[in-house]
Amino acid sequence: MCKRRYTYILIALIALVFSSCGISKSLHDIPDISHYKTTIEKRNKISDTVFNIGANFISKNEEGLWELYVSGNPLEIGLKTGSLTQELFHKQEDAFLSKVKKIVPSKFKQFLLRKFLAWFNRKMYLHISEEYKTEIYGLSKYASPKYNSIANEYLRILYLHGAHDIGHALKDLALVGCSSFAVWGDKTVDGKLVLGRNFDFYAGDDFAKEKIIAFVNPTNGHKFMSVTWAGMIGVMSGMNEHGLTVTINAGKSKMPLVAKTPISIVTREILQYASTIDEAIEIAKKREVFVSESILVGSAKDNKAVTIEVSPSNFGVYDVENTSQLICSNHFQSEAYKNDKKNTKHIEESHSKYRYLKMQELIGATKKVTPKDAVDILRNKEGLKGKEIGFGNEKALNQLLAHHGIVFKPSERLVWVSTNPYQLGKFVAYDLNEIFNNENKKANYSLSKKELLIKEDDFLYSQAYKNYEIYRKQEKEIELLLKNKQNINSTLLKSYIENNESFWKVYYLVGKYYYSKKYYRASLTMFLKAKEKEVTTYQDKKSIESYIRKLKRKLKK
Repeated sequence: MCKRRYTYILIALIALVFSSCGISKSLHDIPDISHYKTTIEKRNKISDTVFNIGANFISKNEEGLWELYVSGNPLEIGLKTGSLTQELFHKQEDAFLSKVKKIVPSKFKQFLLRKFLAWFNRKMYLHISEEYKTEIYGLSKYASPKYNSIANEYLRILYLHGAHDIGHALKDLALVGCSSFAVWGDKTVDGKLVLGRNFDFYAGDDFAKEKIIAFVNPTNGHKFMSVTWAGMIGVMSGMNEHGLTVTINAGKSKMPLVAKTPISIVTREILQYASTIDEAIEIAKKREVFVSESILVGSAKDNKAVTIEVSPSNFGVYDVENTSQLICSNHFQSEAYKNDKKNTKHIEESHSKYRYLKMQELIGATKKVTPKDAVDILRNKEGLKGKEIGFGNEKALNQLLAHHGIVFKPSERLVWVSTNPYQLGKFVAYDLNEIFNNENKKANYSLSKKELLIKEDDFLYSQAYKNYEIYRKQEKEIELLLKNKQNINSTLLKSYIENNESFWKVYYLVGKYYYSKKYYRASLTMFLKAKEKEVTTYQDKKSIESYIRKLKRKLKK
């Protein structure tokens, strides 16, 4: 007990040192808003799902997507977005930050966490422009006061814009498996660019429920759309009025020592201020990031796509030659990273290369890729050559956890966005030309193009889907019972395996349980079955093989 107490005291002293090492300025920095009008009109409630502030509004469409339209200077956009989305904003903070309190229930540890966040984010304010800090400041006026113990509203929302980056940097919370591709020329019907991507960022089911399709008309720069959530001004997937698109895929990162520019802020700047690939590259070059990321940029003007590959110490552009397709998973491909050991190791040990090859296989099997074909590729749940690899396997393009799937046809300014659940629901179409050129927008009708809607996946109505949803609940229950070293009913274990029998992990978890109960022969059977399946990563394979070796030794005794 004394040793533990001394450890806590030491950590506290380190935290206090952190709190005084160059962070005072960051804690007190706020954007200069003196030249802006600081008030906006009061929000008008039309119904429980429709609100407006003059010509700015948010409404929920029939397919369950929130459609947000905002315009103005940075402070106006922040204030209007915060006001219009405030209920969703609080829900999103609850979904994300309540997890922090569960993970760190101790008041003392929460104190240390606050000190660490202040220290880690001490330089972020230097790397975000006044324009975006001003927008975040306006937005933060509608944040929930419930989490002020973590940081005040403005700092907290600023910090949360780096949460995506931190999630990628932490060991294997790290690599959510985003997949994206672009085709043009002889690979599309009219030779024009088509892009698709899955954004597999998972922060819990509740976090993905309330998706917002934001249409932003800023005073400076280009009008643009993005798929987002309340409280986020950065861009994960989006297209601007010139048909320039951006999507992001995580690369392998080491844990950074200090936060700089969040990648979603870099992509926001590209979308708002670039209309060609060259302009996008110039913007990306100017920004210092703190994790590794591939930015897939498509351009209607250039009728092609490239990946801009950024990291804290390197920069590259992957521009394909003599081909009309570009594929991007979670590893770098440019010459700049050819000898990068971390990237090479990641290709060998992760699921990134497998998904890359699967996209290559599916695109190769499609003569001319249409937006509907792109949706089919994003929804694919199989392994290479049609192999059954289990639902939820990270080697699949559709891992049945995506925040959203999206398809772009930049030349026509068309975009299709998935609806819940995962990428299985309808893909709703939007025409940016219509939305941004129509001066008579109304808040009580959908901005979508119903005649272009892509119907839901038939898999939604299958028994396999029902079984998968049961499996997900069972897995959470079994993992909790394992953690707490409690007995697990044999009927539950049997049902768990049957509901996703092609997935290696079901045998792995049951094998772990049998091992803990010293049912060594039954445990070995499970681990041998797990090994036969399509195991996700090199580390997973090593863990299975380690158990098999230990069990064989025990059974020989």
